[in-house]
Amino acid sequence: MKKVFLLVCIVCVSMVFSQKILIEKSTIDYGKVKKGSNGEMKVEVKNTGDKPLIIKEVKSTCGCTIPSKPNAPILPGKTSFITLKYDTNIVGQIIKSVEVFSNDPKQSRIILRLRGEVTES
Repeated sequence: MKKVFLLVCIVCVSMVFSQKILIEKSTIDYGKVKKGSNGEMKVEVKNTGDKPLIIKEVKSTCGCTIPSKPNAPILPGKTSFITLKYDTNIVGQIIKSVEVFSNDPKQSRIILRLRGEVTES
């Protein structure tokens, strides 16, 4: 019985003290961009917890968006950036998704939505 109680205490403490991801803007609006222009956007990621936050993986739903994640853990209270590079040689609407996977125990997966339009001129 003491072992079960100890295990429950450890689980509760780990839930109180943990890393927590905060991405304030989950929709990334490119607006209207010209064909061939720079399609790079940076998304701020903050760790509002009290343990290091690790961005495990960032993956796109297509080959037209290349995401890159921070390599180092994000320390408590600090920020870092995820970089998204959209291929602006593709004319038309931008409606894409990018998945962010982290070690946040309550929110291990976040979906970023990319919106906008690439125009000829």
